[in-house]
Amino acid sequence: MLKRMLGIVLAVVMCVSFAACGEKKSSEKVYRIATDTAFPPFEIPDEKGSGKLTGIDIDILAAIAEDQGFKYELDVLGFDAAVVALESNQADAVIAGMSITDKRKQSYDFSAPYYDSGVVMAVSSDNDTIKEYKDLAGKKVAAKRGTEGATFAEKLKEQYGFDITLFDDSPTMYMDVTSGNSVACFEDYPVMGYQIAKGSKLKMVTDMEQGSSYGFAVMKGKNTELLTMFDKGLENIKANGKYQEILDKYIKEK
Repeated sequence: MLKRMLGIVLAVVMCVSFAACGEKKSSEKVYRIATDTAFPPFEIPDEKGSGKLTGIDIDILAAIAEDQGFKYELDVLGFDAAVVALESNQADAVIAGMSITDKRKQSYDFSAPYYDSGVVMAVSSDNDTIKEYKDLAGKKVAAKRGTEGATFAEKLKEQYGFDITLFDDSPTMYMDVTSGNSVACFEDYPVMGYQIAKGSKLKMVTDMEQGSSYGFAVMKGKNTELLTMFDKGLENIKANGKYQEILDKYIKEK
């Protein structure tokens, strides 16, 4: 009888142990990270329409996750929707070419900057009349909603007397310029450089201004462990050369 009771107890202990192990495995943290739909070279949509992305942000995130050993799911939502998802706790973080600003720091905690950028003005490649900001007087320019380019355009609007049309994505904004609806657009330098290298009928007519840095963002005071892993992973991939390898893959100076 004693042996039988001991056997039953041992079986119960083993079942509980297996259940605990199974629970631990199934509860392994998978972070939900929101991103933009199209912001080349940081988010580049698959030309076949699969919904998958490549790009600097995507590759940096994958390299850091591998280095730090965490799992994540990528939610491709668009910039504004990604921010809304973060603020409503539907996403743990955002990586979407997001500029680190004092205003945003009031709501979000940012990683160390993973890319330093700046804004340029571009016009259609056959436009020889718009060469500087004063040429915009009385005309319409394009900018992408919620971006550093839109903020920069707003600062210049009153001084140079132009109107701004805001777009939800960069490709539509470029089309508005090349079709002649807007005479110019304001865009981050690496993004514009990538588009021109890919054959877009645009050209830069100003030097890079209002430099900004891109950061990985979480809500203030939340997901500090994820932010710490991102910073440590970023440091590691810069040290081992993976970071520069990613940049060289997407950005060419000539």
